[in-house]
Amino acid sequence: MEAPGTVIAEFQSQRPRLLAIAYRLLGSMADAEDIVQDAFVRWQRVDRTVIDSPAAWLTRVTTNLALNLLDSAERRHREPAAALPEPVVTEGGPLGPLESVAARESISFGVLVLMERLPSAERAVFVLHQAFGYSHREIAELLGSTEEASRQRLRRARGRLRDGDGRRSEPADPEHVRRLSESFLRAAQAGDMEQLHLVLSADVTSIADGGGAVGTARFPIVGVDKVARYWAGLGRRPESVVVVFMPVELNGTPALIVSMDGAPIAAVLFAVTDRIDSIWLIVDPEKLRRLPATA
Repeated sequence: MEAPGTVIAEFQSQRPRLLAIAYRLLGSMADAEDIVQDAFVRWQRVDRTVIDSPAAWLTRVTTNLALNLLDSAERRHREPAAALPEPVVTEGGPLGPLESVAARESISFGVLVLMERLPSAERAVFVLHQAFGYSHREIAELLGSTEEASRQRLRRARGRLRDGDGRRSEPADPEHVRRLSESFLRAAQAGDMEQLHLVLSADVTSIADGGGAVGTARFPIVGVDKVARYWAGLGRRPESVVVVFMPVELNGTPALIVSMDGAPIAAVLFAVTDRIDSIWLIVDPEKLRRLPATA
């Protein structure tokens, strides 16, 4: 019989990878943590003498638990139609290092938003293959399907992601994203419409998620004129209201956390090519509570 410490240590060695898989599938750190905890309970109870590969067993259990949640009526009922993923700190964060371009791209906010339109099986194949390098044979074993089914699902997933955003190509240079986001912030705070027009693309989209707890624009705002006016309005505030803007890496790219009295009140993420193509504003308190506070 294995010592309890050995059982726990073996699971803990796998935990960051399991959490990274579950988060990419679900777009929610809260749900990912619940799934990984459920996998740990099952790991404690299973007869490990019949398990050839703990890593494969834990990956299969975690993936299938996440897929079950994705397909559940309960999750569909509690998720607002316009809900955005939960942003997560990736530089020194809980998901471990992003060791490849593919791993970084698969956790980008834009890709997570687009993945919401994928069927769960396609999402699983895309995540396992793209982010973690699993072969189609391995994916077929994990999901109880065939190699050909895995290949077809990956092709369909890539096609849907391309169709969902024709501008997706290579990830933007982080320094370029940082410069644009800082210029955008200064212009929004100053109400500088001319500068906002310089940093925003003509068909820029701004989407906000308050989770039903904070009032936001109900629908996406599209077009440089409308988005510039919207953010110039958000940038204005009474002098007595002091907020702090903290640059941080969220979902593999430079972003901003907005805090008041040390507590995060918003996260702002960007998709960038030459200019800013998409802006995501998260003010849902539940999705902000894992972000770092400012001094």
